[in-house]
Amino acid sequence: MSTLDADKTGRFSPDALRELEEIVSHYPERRAAMLPALWIAQREYGGTLTYDAIEEVARLLGRPPVEVEGVASFYTMYNLGRRGRRHLEVCTCLTCAVVGAAGVLRKLEERLGVRVGEVTPDGEYSLSEAECLNWCEAGTVVQVGDRYFGNVTPDNVEDLLAEIAAGEGTSAVQQADTVIQVHLRRKGAPGMAATAGGPGRG
Repeated sequence: MSTLDADKTGRFSPDALRELEEIVSHYPERRAAMLPALWIAQREYGGTLTYDAIEEVARLLGRPPVEVEGVASFYTMYNLGRRGRRHLEVCTCLTCAVVGAAGVLRKLEERLGVRVGEVTPDGEYSLSEAECLNWCEAGTVVQVGDRYFGNVTPDNVEDLLAEIAAGEGTSAVQQADTVIQVHLRRKGAPGMAATAGGPGRG
């Protein structure tokens, strides 16, 4: 079944449907394109995978919604719950913890007025802990969208927030679009890492 002929009851735009079909053509079966399809859904639904988004991906790939939800809930890169437009993920694994990640988290909570797992009242920021952002030499590391910030300390959190507010590529929608564009370029390039600009992340 082509998504271009599918019942258009969801939020996938005609361009999004064409992107999905192009990505599906890179794989031996439609279900294999589930991860990029979820990125498209996350972009088209404004940065969050609602149940409607899960259902739309399931319909377009010909899979049960419970299977799609199971895949989406396995990965922290997909936003199943409400998050801010700019979602700050602070690495608290061993290396970052040793150099002061807890202090960075406390400072961010104080500055944003929210605790880990919460969203600011204006919907602009949310905050979470991340397992490892794979840039250990630059701890403490913070990821926002598809941008990485290294050597973050409580003393430079104000500078970090100013840079995030002024920068591009820090929203969930922008991050999703970056990943989608990488997938669209992958055909004919075996071995290309589908990264979103991260330091050594595959």
